[in-house]
Amino acid sequence: MMAFERVPKKDWYSILGANPSTSMADLKQKYQKLVLMYHPDKQSADVPAGTLEECIQKFIEIDQAWKILGNEETKKEYDLQRHEDDLRNMGPVDAQVYLEEMSWNKDDHSFSLSCRCGGKYSVSKDEAEEVTLISCDTCSLIIELLHCS
Repeated sequence: MMAFERVPKKDWYSILGANPSTSMADLKQKYQKLVLMYHPDKQSADVPAGTLEECIQKFIEIDQAWKILGNEETKKEYDLQRHEDDLRNMGPVDAQVYLEEMSWNKDDHSFSLSCRCGGKYSVSKDEAEEVTLISCDTCSLIIELLHCS
């Protein structure tokens, strides 16, 4: 996984003034505007040292946010991590299930498992390699997806 998981949880979207549904073009535009605003070379010479240091820290944060959100692959990983964090905050994991225990649906290329509420847990083939938590489509129950090693 990426290095941003080791960093204390930051909302890279809010640093750029964006949200997960913001297009890549808009993310880039927001990044460019902020990087110009906070770039150390763009600060006037009479700015107090403390303010300059704050600008440099903000510039570094903006750059880190862009390194994660400006790349499709790292953005996808970050979004999945955010989604899993959201699920973890919803409540405890109801069960641990091996991917092999789930049913394969060839029509929509996904794995599914019935929930005790009558709903279902489902995950696409691609997502199954990356996610560890899956929420039921009807209730608030969550399962942890395990893989045979």
